[in-house]
Amino acid sequence: MSLNIGDQAPDFTLKSHKLEDVTLSSFAGQKNVVLLFFPLVNTGVCEKEMCHTRDNLGKYGDLNAEVLAISVDSPFAQSLWAEKHGFEFSLLSDFNKEVSASYNCLYESFVPEKFGFKGVSKRSAFVVDKEGKIQYTEISESPGQEPNYDAIQEALGKLS
Repeated sequence: MSLNIGDQAPDFTLKSHKLEDVTLSSFAGQKNVVLLFFPLVNTGVCEKEMCHTRDNLGKYGDLNAEVLAISVDSPFAQSLWAEKHGFEFSLLSDFNKEVSASYNCLYESFVPEKFGFKGVSKRSAFVVDKEGKIQYTEISESPGQEPNYDAIQEALGKLS
């Protein structure tokens, strides 16, 4: 079932790359949240996306938004990657693939002609407002397509 603008965002608690529990609903009433699902750590486009996010973190802060980046990698792999690139936002491990499935952004087969990995997060972006409602959604079938950063920030700007 797809999620639409105005729908309640599925709540979750995931382990961060710092092995801390992060719960989406804990931001309710305080901050908007940008959820960035990405396929795999240490891959080219994912690195480009997360470095862009790191370099623009101040813009998200100015829009009263917390960025949570989610992949099916282990928190241990995420931790090494975050340290290597100086990511100061939370990388969350959806190792059991439940959150990616609840947001309808999970590949049945990731790049089947080359890898065929089962259950990898699709590159996706969601903006969740302070009330827990989805205000922006973007799910890409192409792992090589970065999210529309301007559209994400525009959606956040409407919430300010």
